[in-house]
Amino acid sequence: MIYYLGCGERHTSHATRHTLALLRSRLEPPLSVRDRTSLDVPAQPQDFPDSPLSRAFRQPLMLGVFLPLQTGGWSQSTLPRGTDWTFDYNLELTRRAEDLGFDIAFGLSQWLPKGGFGGETHYRENFLDPFVSAVALASATRSILLLGTIHVLYGPWHPLHLAKFLATADHISGGRFGANIVTGYADTEPAMFGTVRAEHDRRYAMADEFVAIAKDLWAGEDNLTFEGDQWSLSDAYVSPRPAYGRPVLVSASGSPAGFAYAGRHSDIVFVSSPAGENFEDAVQALPEHVRQVKAAARAEGREVRVVINPTVVSRPTHAEAVAYYQAIRDHADLDSIRAFETRHAGGDSQSWQEHTAPGRAVGGHLHIVGSPEEVADQLARLHDTGIDGVQLTFYDYLPDLDQFGRDILPLLEKAGLREPVAKGTPS
Repeated sequence: MIYYLGCGERHTSHATRHTLALLRSRLEPPLSVRDRTSLDVPAQPQDFPDSPLSRAFRQPLMLGVFLPLQTGGWSQSTLPRGTDWTFDYNLELTRRAEDLGFDIAFGLSQWLPKGGFGGETHYRENFLDPFVSAVALASATRSILLLGTIHVLYGPWHPLHLAKFLATADHISGGRFGANIVTGYADTEPAMFGTVRAEHDRRYAMADEFVAIAKDLWAGEDNLTFEGDQWSLSDAYVSPRPAYGRPVLVSASGSPAGFAYAGRHSDIVFVSSPAGENFEDAVQALPEHVRQVKAAARAEGREVRVVINPTVVSRPTHAEAVAYYQAIRDHADLDSIRAFETRHAGGDSQSWQEHTAPGRAVGGHLHIVGSPEEVADQLARLHDTGIDGVQLTFYDYLPDLDQFGRDILPLLEKAGLREPVAKGTPS
C-alpha cells in the first residue's frame, strides 16, 4: 500500500482512502470548520472614494459599451456593416469608448454548438470568451472598468478558482476589474459540460454560496475551512487581495430570486425591459421593475445601481435615423432569429420575454432611435425611470460610437447627465 500524503491519491481503494483520512486526522491539527453564516464579508469597492467603481458611480448616468465579442454582435440583420468579433476590433472599440469617458465595457457569455444560431449571418458562430477577453483588455487600457462574464455553475469551477483569478485580474487592472456572475438559463449549455440544469431558484442559491465563499477569501482574515451545500474548502487562502476590498460584482436578472441574489452581492444589476424593445412601452414598465431591484438591495442594507442595454440608432435627422432603423429590420436574418427564439423558449429565463423577431434584428433590451437631440432626450427619460446607467449596443459599432461621442455626448453633458471627463484621465 502506497500513501501519497499531500501529493494526491492515485488508484487507491476505499479502505486505503479511509486509512489516509485517519492518518491525516492524527498528523494535522483540528480545523475550525465554518458555515455560511460565519463567512467574512470584505469592504465593497464603492466604500473607497478613490476606487474606479466610486468614480463611475459619481456619474449621473453611467455609460457602458456591450462588446461584440461574437459574430454578428447583438443584431441579427444582414444589412452591411463593419462590426467584427475579433479581439483587435474590440480593443479598438474599448479604447475609443475609454477616450470618450465611458465607464464600463464587457461582453456576453454563451455556449453554442457548431454554427452558432446559423442563418445567412452565421450568427454567433465565433465567440471570444468574455472573461479572458476582459483580462486582456484590462492590460491594454487605463481607466475603463472591465467585467468578465462567467457561468459559475458550469463544469468543475470552484470558488477558490474564481477568487484567485479575480484577485489577479484586479491586480493587473489596478482595481478596474469585476465579474458578471451568470448562472445560465438554457438547458443545452449544462449538457455540454456533462451536467443537468438546476431549477431556476436553486441556481441562485448555489451562486449565493459560491460568491459568499469568494468574498470571504477576498476578505482574507484567515485560512478558510468551510463545509457548504455545494462546495468545501480546507485551509484555503488567496493573496494578493483586491485593491478595493473585493472586485466589482455584477449580475443580470428579471426574477425575484435573481433580485434577491443581486441585493446580497451585486454592485451593478442589469435588467431588460419587461415590456419589450419599444421605447414608450419600456419607460412605462421600468419604474416598478427598477424599484423591485433596489428594494431587494435595501432589504440587505445595501444600494445597487441598475443598468439597461439600449441599442442606439441615430443619424443627423429624425428621418435619416428612422430610415436606418427600418433598413436594419428589413434585412432581418430570419433563420438565425428562429433558432435564437427556439433556444430561448427552451430555457427558463424571465427576461426578454416580450421582444419581437424584428426587434431582434436590431438587438438590445430596448431601442433608442432618432436625431442626436432625440436620443439625448430619450436617455434622460430613461434616467427618470430610476435607471442609473446604460450599456450601449450599436449596429455598426465603430462609426456609430464615434457619432455618439461627437453628437450625443455633449448634449448629455449639457443636460447634466454626464460629468465631462478629460481625455487620458480616469473616468
